[in-house]
Amino acid sequence: MEQSHSQQHPISIYLKIWFLLFVLSACSYLVDYFQFEGYLRWSLIIIFMLLKAGLIVAVFMHVMWERLAFIYAILLPPLALLVLVSLMSFEADYTFLSRLLFFGDG
Repeated sequence: MEQSHSQQHPISIYLKIWFLLFVLSACSYLVDYFQFEGYLRWSLIIIFMLLKAGLIVAVFMHVMWERLAFIYAILLPPLALLVLVSLMSFEADYTFLSRLLFFGDG
């Protein structure tokens, strides 16, 4: 009979990632505790959210151990969408400010 061998990852990797997720969650709660306001608050919340999502996808969904082509197929489309949305956001601000400049406030 043929035995199948499967690869087991050490439990220490998962415990380290759980600890990092706990630290990142604590940092995102500290943003509210210290009452940051405006763009600093939202940028910190989004950064912590993306870091936690990246850790979860990389380790718990086993993407870290996949082929590079598969990683690119998963990560590049959302990254391209983020770049395009940020470019559209800059264009929208430019258009709004141009309309205020040329057409006035009312």
